[in-house]
Amino acid sequence: MFQSEAELEDALSEPTSEVIDTLRRHPGDIVFLGAAGKMGPTLARMAKRADPARRVIAVSRFSDGSEASFTVHGVEAIRCDLLNEAEVAELPDAPNVVYMPGRKFGSTSDEGTTWAINCYLPAIVCKKYAKSRIVAFSTGNVYPFTRPDTGGPTEADALAPVGEYGMSALGRERMFGYFSRALGIPVAIIRLNYAVDLRYGVLVDIARKVRAGEPIDLTMGYFNTIWQGDANTMTLRAFDHCETPPRAFNVTGPSVVSVRQACEGFGARFGVAPRFTGTEADTALISNAMDGIAALGPLRVTIGELVEWVADWVNRGGRLLAKPTHFEARDGKF
Repeated sequence: MFQSEAELEDALSEPTSEVIDTLRRHPGDIVFLGAAGKMGPTLARMAKRADPARRVIAVSRFSDGSEASFTVHGVEAIRCDLLNEAEVAELPDAPNVVYMPGRKFGSTSDEGTTWAINCYLPAIVCKKYAKSRIVAFSTGNVYPFTRPDTGGPTEADALAPVGEYGMSALGRERMFGYFSRALGIPVAIIRLNYAVDLRYGVLVDIARKVRAGEPIDLTMGYFNTIWQGDANTMTLRAFDHCETPPRAFNVTGPSVVSVRQACEGFGARFGVAPRFTGTEADTALISNAMDGIAALGPLRVTIGELVEWVADWVNRGGRLLAKPTHFEARDGKF
């Protein structure tokens, strides 16, 4: 169990021997674009810990003033509006790039900005970093809803997103595909489903509601999730698998988790009877991560351990980020 955020962030950023070996095969600077989000600080720190002599650069607008969360760990922070092509042109060149920008929440009220960030921005970045290897974040929202007994779509299955956010995320992948072919850029695409770091994530959303006695909607009755430290590991190991055209990986846990059973597990730990609304639909937003785990794993944390850690953190009043996942949404509107 984690007693402090410092201890938590140390665990999230601890590089595995496999990460160290991967980065050794890809020398040179690493640039993390859009690094000020939930995963960026510990992901960049993991890269720095894996090779302390390497220059690791975090790029963001840093509108929240979070540069210190990088610089205190030896990661250089550069302010940049990534939609401004002139500013992007001035960024340092680097042979290794992790692309993290994306817009999900607020998409329904400002669709134009969502499409600009998710589809136009990749073009700017690909032209700037045409001689780099790029690991680019995407999302499991590019897949259609699927029956949970199938185990979820694999990377070989057809993409059919629900809603405008998912469509723009597919557009992001298509832009990377186009520029990978046109400019010969090796790219790996990370289709992430619900990373958890104890301060946010689908398990945190469920645990908080159960403990507070709030009703949980069961209509989206199943999900995948992964320890953020494992997602960080898989992301950096993807540098070994950048290809032209891009290779995609589902990055999430190996299990399809029942919302009802997760609620009941938290309820037992909190001494609270969960409250439910609705019933489980026949399909859910899930994905099959077995190929990704085989190529980028192994995972260090099981779903059972995650549940225990989240329950302990929430029950002790650990700080939360107040960034709900809205995993229950079925209309693709965020």
